[in-house]
Amino acid sequence: MNANWMYVLIIPAFLLSLWAQFRVKGTFNKWAEVRTSTGLTGYEAARRMLDRNGLHDVPIEPVQGTLSDHYDPVHRVVRLSEPVYYESSIAAVSVACHEVGHAIQHQQHYPALVLRHRMFPLVRFASGLAPFLFIAGIIFSATNLIGLGVIFFSAAVAFQLVTLPVEFNASNRARQVMVAEGFIARDEERGVGKVLNAAALTYVAAALMSLLELIRLVLIYTSSRD
Repeated sequence: MNANWMYVLIIPAFLLSLWAQFRVKGTFNKWAEVRTSTGLTGYEAARRMLDRNGLHDVPIEPVQGTLSDHYDPVHRVVRLSEPVYYESSIAAVSVACHEVGHAIQHQQHYPALVLRHRMFPLVRFASGLAPFLFIAGIIFSATNLIGLGVIFFSAAVAFQLVTLPVEFNASNRARQVMVAEGFIARDEERGVGKVLNAAALTYVAAALMSLLELIRLVLIYTSSRD
């Protein structure tokens, strides 16, 4: 397959990525308007989930922005966007518990998360250098530089692929705890699933785009050797 033909696949993947981002925002906004029957806020749900897993020393901090929620493994802090931290909606509780899922993964040394953390320094270096190596290889007709750029870029792709099980597992943990501990009612599970699945789709789309781009770069490298 000619490398230029890969754009036929990459463009739909790019559109999927845009649609996934649009969907996650739309889904979050929809379920942000539906209050949980328990009245728990995102902060309260996250705090209970942390405490019931022995993570009493992990703080929860509000941060500005929308969908800026994350778990910081370096400082062991759960950071929730203000709409999640303060609100008692299905969307807020779902996102908050998902981030706590990452904290529990950290506590239990979940293999995919451990691998992801170990890969991060290398991936940050490799992904930053890869474009320069690739461009320099094309400009100077240096096949070895192109090949090295492909190898470095593949590290970033591997990182995104490893991220997928990490995110899916965190969502599964969140859903199980939310029902088992009574954070939500049984009939609210549908909304939780919608929120978490929409968020997961963004990671799938990003991984797909990166994988297709890697294939295109490999084809360019192969053709340059010919």
